[in-house]
Amino acid sequence: MLFTDRADAGSRLAEALRHLEGEDPVVLGLPRGGVPVAFQVARALHAPLDVIVVRKLGVPYQRELGFGAIGEGGVRVISDDIVRRGRLDESDLASVEHAEAAELARQAERFRAGRQRLPLDGRTAIVVDDGVATGATAAAACEVARAQGAARVVLAVPVAPPDAAERLRTALDEFVCLSTPFAFSAVGEWYRDFSQTPDDEVVSLLAQAAAGPGASAGTPEEPAAEDVEQEVAIDAAGVRLTGDLMVPAGAGAVVMFAHGSGSSRHSPRNRLVAAALNDAGLGTLLFDLLTPAEENNRAKVFDIETLAGRLADATGWLRGRTAGPIGYFGASTGAAAALRAAAGSGTDVGAVVSRGGRPDLAGPHLSGVRAPTLLIVGGNDTMVIDLNRAAQEALRCENQLEIVPGATHLFEEPGALQQVADLARDWFLTHLVKQV
Repeated sequence: MLFTDRADAGSRLAEALRHLEGEDPVVLGLPRGGVPVAFQVARALHAPLDVIVVRKLGVPYQRELGFGAIGEGGVRVISDDIVRRGRLDESDLASVEHAEAAELARQAERFRAGRQRLPLDGRTAIVVDDGVATGATAAAACEVARAQGAARVVLAVPVAPPDAAERLRTALDEFVCLSTPFAFSAVGEWYRDFSQTPDDEVVSLLAQAAAGPGASAGTPEEPAAEDVEQEVAIDAAGVRLTGDLMVPAGAGAVVMFAHGSGSSRHSPRNRLVAAALNDAGLGTLLFDLLTPAEENNRAKVFDIETLAGRLADATGWLRGRTAGPIGYFGASTGAAAALRAAAGSGTDVGAVVSRGGRPDLAGPHLSGVRAPTLLIVGGNDTMVIDLNRAAQEALRCENQLEIVPGATHLFEEPGALQQVADLARDWFLTHLVKQV
């Protein structure tokens, strides 16, 4: 089972926890990655959301290997086996615990932003994480919940290795896990987007949950009440991509720009089109699929699978921040990447527009595209016209080929690019906004 992102995992996990809705539960997210998952669970179960802070205790010379965990209230869970095999003495344990205890207190204060911890006395506590590897941290969180008065403790995660899942089932009142793959090596391999969850996102989600359903201006359910304009950083397949996000107040859909060769988020051509979409009330995300070091590598420029994979990961990132439809605007090889990503599972793209693109490079994946697709080509760009016509024949979705008379590949002729912007705007308004 592959999850698009933590929001997707949380939505699916919530369905498996519906039987607990009548128990008046409290949902507790493990920061940081467990909180976006828990947010979806709490929303679906109409339950309050809080954070449960625990800290992994890492072996001093191999920090990623945990010998235990500590939690609020002085709870500690230690793996005697790892302590013994790691030949750790009491001074090693004490120094690590001291440092992690200070960080635990800092995180608890920061995440709750002055709010009191939700009381658990006599209630069902649903502890949620984005997955478990050894299960030590999750086990500590469950012990913390029980020590804080929970009458029943349920651990819910999207994915876990079979051995850890078996241990947790015997130690808890209930363990809910959507997938226990035998080929498990890391939690992140079961997500398309497993980018790091920043502290600010945790704080924001907890604040939204505390404010209740009436305070929805900043939540994913409704468009923002004010314009959002910011530079963003997106982790896609281990690569950090920089982008510019612009979402007008009330926008119900966002168009992602997939830039190919000779183009970038700074391109005046793309920015002109983006401005036209913004003026029509559509959000836009302009970002670079290639890093500056990769831009001059022709093999990277034409590596459609890599470009499409990064676009799909970025789509998962965006979907965690907006509930509206998402469209793709692709130029040059970026058009092929957009169509390849649209043909994949999990992206759920509402519409695609290609400007002077090379949709033919998406090859056999064209037949798998379901999103309505508009191909725009300059009338004097004869070779690309032929390639677009061939690609159009391979498409099985609603599609249209528009030829801008007298325009060359870059649409530099007077009025040509404005025609592109108008065509793209109308296509997205017809095929995206009607979904809202």
